[in-house]
Amino acid sequence: MRSFHQTWVMGILNLTPDSFHDGGAWNDTGRALAQAERMIREGADVLDLGAQSTRPGAEQVGADKEWARLSPVLNALRNAHPDALLSIDTFHASVARRALDAGADLINDVSGGDADPEMWKVVADARAPYIMMHMQGTPATMQANPTYTDVVSDVYQNLQTKLFRAYDSGITDVIADVGFGFGKTVAHNYALLDALPEFLALNCPLLVGVSRKSMIQKMLDVSSDDALNGSTALHAWAVDRGAHLLRVHDVAEAVEVVKLHNALTESRTSHP
Repeated sequence: MRSFHQTWVMGILNLTPDSFHDGGAWNDTGRALAQAERMIREGADVLDLGAQSTRPGAEQVGADKEWARLSPVLNALRNAHPDALLSIDTFHASVARRALDAGADLINDVSGGDADPEMWKVVADARAPYIMMHMQGTPATMQANPTYTDVVSDVYQNLQTKLFRAYDSGITDVIADVGFGFGKTVAHNYALLDALPEFLALNCPLLVGVSRKSMIQKMLDVSSDDALNGSTALHAWAVDRGAHLLRVHDVAEAVEVVKLHNALTESRTSHP
């Protein structure tokens, strides 16, 4: 992967009927390809294709059905945009293997390797970058009663331990994600976002995925459809706190956040 000389924007392409924000919007190959091309035009550095919803309580459809949803879009997108960076949001090793064989570039695993013991071998064999997320529990149980002794310390230690294990398994390119909304209360989420600089000590890039999530909806008393302003505010905060990637539904707005942050950074260095 290219180096993170500035924050990247990862555009979300949900190929599911039941994702929390745009479920069903892009589960047709033609519409999905059009949305992907729109995000590329708007400046997305990488696209994240997901065919299994991981919202709380989402139905687990199985690897074969997940691949059936994913493969037509992945193939069409790879053929139309051979240079685009494509991430696959999956916790099934068999889906990851097929996707990497079909031209995907990296794997985004919300389970951090817990859901499928073969995942790390698949990623290592392909020499693919790997996004490792922290999740307490499973999508079916994670929001029942998330509890930590100290959420920042606990999540950090979990990610650090898994990073060492992943490296020992042969994975060389890891991106860490603290997992906003995955086994966390609203208070946990904001504590993690505020403490983001502490996670830079993991010595790997950090992905932040807060776009239109319940931590915004509940704080502002809005629906996901009305959570763009809150998402943009938190994206600006995350970039200033050291985020290397923003995983977003709204690419154009996030690209503007990065551009303005870069302008502020240049101003700081040129006018001490």
